[in-house]
Amino acid sequence: DARLLLGLLDELGVGVADLVGFSDGGEEALLMAQLRPALPLSVFTWGAAGRIVASPRLLQGLTRLVDEPVDELRALAAYLAEKHGVDGARTTAASWAAAMTAVVDAGGDISRSGAAGITCPALLLTGTYDPFCPPELVREMAEAIPRGRFLEVPGAGHDVHLSHGAWLVRTVVSWLGDH
Repeated sequence: DARLLLGLLDELGVGVADLVGFSDGGEEALLMAQLRPALPLSVFTWGAAGRIVASPRLLQGLTRLVDEPVDELRALAAYLAEKHGVDGARTTAASWAAAMTAVVDAGGDISRSGAAGITCPALLLTGTYDPFCPPELVREMAEAIPRGRFLEVPGAGHDVHLSHGAWLVRTVVSWLGDH
């Protein structure tokens, strides 16, 4: 996906850009910065850690997200069902669980092993209670990026944009203004 997005930017004639993304989109931003270091002016992510370290319980919870959600995924289940309908939420969750399981089975690395190759300023955020990208994992990724910074969002989960939306907008705008 990162190579596809880089190709799209090439087609559009975009030579430099700030890369901002959440969750899988944040992972794409990190990969893009790693694959083409001259492109990003900066990277700003939330809910991305450069690797997946998920327990079998959490992966199974994703598989049964809509019908038997584990406690820490109940809000996600409700959100997906509301936005995409129950059948759409089931399809999304099954696809996501399969993809995450495949990455975990392959060792979990998405961009962590190449973090030192991300040369632009990078700010990685995560919520205190993010079940997919816990603070210690995101902090480790940020510290591996030469110009990386880490920020924990107190009380937030994976969906910082939903629980702390106004704060996130201000933080993104400030970051982009500075970079």
